[in-house]
Amino acid sequence: MSNFQFPMSNQAINSNVKREYDLASRTSKFGELVIIFAKEIIINTINRPLISQLIRSATSIGANYMEADCAESKKDFRHKIGICKKEAKETTHWFHMIAIANPEKKEKCRKLWQEAHELTLIFSAILNKNKN
Repeated sequence: MSNFQFPMSNQAINSNVKREYDLASRTSKFGELVIIFAKEIIINTINRPLISQLIRSATSIGANYMEADCAESKKDFRHKIGICKKEAKETTHWFHMIAIANPEKKEKCRKLWQEAHELTLIFSAILNKNKN
């Protein structure tokens, strides 16, 4: 059993990184960082499916945001933003699994998990703002 803890949403975020507010750029950059991170992980029977799932969910965030940005209707926009939120949330799960399987990658997982979590909160806020 691991004692690895991910920060909770109400914990202070200790980061000096300037946040990107252009979501197209931010989600694209996040996908890039996840791909680079995944290349650092040793491929074995446990890591192979975890990496595959992580790459799929993390890169899907940006792809779905691009679709939302060109939505044909408000309903279509909400649907695509909802997918972005779900994929970002799923990505946090895969980072947790990779951190458990690769204890030496915990800190890097924690940083990338935080970005996926922030994206989840952003997409939740967009959905709440655009309820009608």
